[in-house]
Amino acid sequence: MPEPVSIVTATGKRKNAVARVRLKLGNGNVLVNGKTMAEYFPREVLLMRIQEPFEATAGEGRYDVVAKLHGGGVAGQADALRHGIARALEKFDENLRAPLKRKGFLTRDARKKERKKYGQKGARARFQFSKR
Repeated sequence: MPEPVSIVTATGKRKNAVARVRLKLGNGNVLVNGKTMAEYFPREVLLMRIQEPFEATAGEGRYDVVAKLHGGGVAGQADALRHGIARALEKFDENLRAPLKRKGFLTRDARKKERKKYGQKGARARFQFSKR
């Protein structure tokens, strides 16, 4: 049986946002780029999405999280943080893999912005066509 780990690190990604997460046993403090989670993320919905891995594993208030985020927008960063927390929880305790996997928190959301194509206005939008 592997010995218990005190601090676990993991990386979560979403679109262009990257979250480097450090997780340890504690009392539920989440620091994001030196600020509390509520200070960093302006919307309540984002705070709820970040807490989902803890709710799925009945770990609310049991872990302290320190995260460094960069790239992307606010929503992408929140989802990257959720992905990173889920991966860190899995490393912390292998038994948590099943509930996290069932809820889909370990799967990296592969959707990205589609690139603009040459000869077109955007990824799909064409330049306006004039018959006359």
